[in-house]
Amino acid sequence: MNRLPKVSLITATYNDVSNLERIMEQAMRQDYENIEYVIVDGGSTDGTTELIGRLEKQMPEKVRWISEPDRGIYDAINKGISMATGDIIGCCFDRLASEHVISRMVDAILREGTDGVHGDLCYMDGERIVRKWHQGQGSIRTGWLPGHPTLYLRREVYERFGVYRTDYRISADYEFMVRILYRSQVRLSYIPDILVYMSYGGTSTGSFGAYLESLKEGHRALKENGVPFAWFTDLCRICRVLLQFVQR
Repeated sequence: MNRLPKVSLITATYNDVSNLERIMEQAMRQDYENIEYVIVDGGSTDGTTELIGRLEKQMPEKVRWISEPDRGIYDAINKGISMATGDIIGCCFDRLASEHVISRMVDAILREGTDGVHGDLCYMDGERIVRKWHQGQGSIRTGWLPGHPTLYLRREVYERFGVYRTDYRISADYEFMVRILYRSQVRLSYIPDILVYMSYGGTSTGSFGAYLESLKEGHRALKENGVPFAWFTDLCRICRVLLQFVQR
């Protein structure tokens, strides 16, 4: 009998113990058994390490963690990727929509023989939906991209293309997705359902200024990855985001 692929869930945190506890609880409710929890703490002083220690005692074979200063969220994610031993790797910073999300992701990758998977997500303000990310499949050139919190990839993708660039403050996830997807070298499965409920107001959505900075970094990512007429892709991307507010 073939072993089910191991899935590494990476959570980066810093002095956010209550949110980390919620993330861990919902991750542990997943019905997929072969999961590894990789927690990268930035040196918290609010009880985070004690919480992780309790989780490690409950499931010592499934928890890998570190607590030390880092150089930001993408540096922390890169640490998590280097610690992960799973066949499939994804970031888990928000609420998964059901206990079946990881099972469905793995099933889609195996059934379709792809390099990874993504799906839909909702940006939430408390229990209110602010916008709904429903893009299906598409082309980076036309402003499409996966919802990063729903993007789970085979570890070979990171081995081939590298990890997140820490010289991007806000849009390293966008640069990474452009890098792996623009030339169609990575194939993704798509699950046309809400997989993640994401809190609105993160690094790139917390203010208008942050959003403008993310667009500026996004333009740079397109140019550095050889996407022609980057301004056209910028415009398409903005239009897609605006439509998400209208269609929620």
